[in-house]
Amino acid sequence: MNVYLPIAEISVNVFVLLAMGGIVGLLSGLFGVGGGFLMTPLLIFFGIPPVVAVATQANQIVATSVSGALAHWRRGNVDLAMGGMLLAGGIVGSSGGVWLFSYLREIGQIDLVIKGSFVLFLGTIGSMMFVESLKAYMKRRRNAPPVKRRHYWIHSLPLKMKFRKSGIYVSALLPVVLGASIGFLVSIMGIGGGFIMVPAMIYLLGMPTIMVIGTSLFQIIFVTANVTFLQAAANSNVDLVLAVILMAGGIIGAQFGARWGNRLNAVSLRLLLSGLVLLVCMKLIYDLVATPADLYSIVVGG
Repeated sequence: MNVYLPIAEISVNVFVLLAMGGIVGLLSGLFGVGGGFLMTPLLIFFGIPPVVAVATQANQIVATSVSGALAHWRRGNVDLAMGGMLLAGGIVGSSGGVWLFSYLREIGQIDLVIKGSFVLFLGTIGSMMFVESLKAYMKRRRNAPPVKRRHYWIHSLPLKMKFRKSGIYVSALLPVVLGASIGFLVSIMGIGGGFIMVPAMIYLLGMPTIMVIGTSLFQIIFVTANVTFLQAAANSNVDLVLAVILMAGGIIGAQFGARWGNRLNAVSLRLLLSGLVLLVCMKLIYDLVATPADLYSIVVGG
C-alpha cells in the first residue's frame, strides 16, 4: 500500500516505512541511541530528499526516544542531573546548527555536507568503537583483569559536580560542551547523536553503561524536539506524514529493544553498535564514489 508524502513529493510503501521505523526503534531501546545514524541514510537510500530526511528524522527520533527513555526510567536507569547538563548544551548547539543548515541550503551545498558528515563521523566513531570493543571482548574471553579508566587532562577542569545517580565526580563543563556538540550534529545530520554520545559518556565521563543508555535517550528527546520546531519554522522541510509512519513502528520497536538490552553485556552491545555504524558508513561511501544512474539532475529553485 503506497502513500504520498507531501513535503518529500514522492509515493512510498507504508509497510516498508513501518518496518524501517520498527528496526530503528529497536536500536534506540537496545543501544540508547536515537537511531538517526541509521534512519537518515536509509531514508536517503529510499529516495527521500536529504533535507527532508534530516528534518523529519529529528521529529521521529522524539517518539522513539520517549518510548525508550520511559522503559529505562522504570528500571531506574536515568540520571536526571547529568541529563539536564547535557540538555543545556544541546539546546544551544542545535539552535546554531539549524541556522547553519538554512545557510547551506540557500547556497546549494547542504546535500553534500549531510552525506560527507555521515561518512566522516560514522567512519571515525565506528572504527574507534569497534577496535576498543574487540579488545575488551578478547580480554574478557582470556579473563584478563579490567583496565582502569584513564585520567585525561579534561578530568582536571574546574566546576566539578557530583552526579550521585551515576556515581561520578566530573566538571560540569564536560557534559555541557558534549551536549552542545551533539546538538549541532543533530540539526545538520538528523541524528539523535547517541552513536557519539554513548561512547563519550562511557569513556570520557566514566558513567556506567546501563545508566548511559537511559540518560542519553532522555536528553535526545528535548534536543530533537527543538530541532524539529526550528526546522519546520525556518525551512518548512518536516514531512508529518512520513514522521507519523516512522513513529508508529519506532515506538513498538523501542520497547523490545529496552527489554532485550538488559540481557546483553556491555561489551557485546558496543561491538554490535560499532558494526552497524561501519556498515552504514561503507554504504554511504559507495554511493558517493559510484557512478550515478543519472549523470545530472535539474533542480527548480525559488
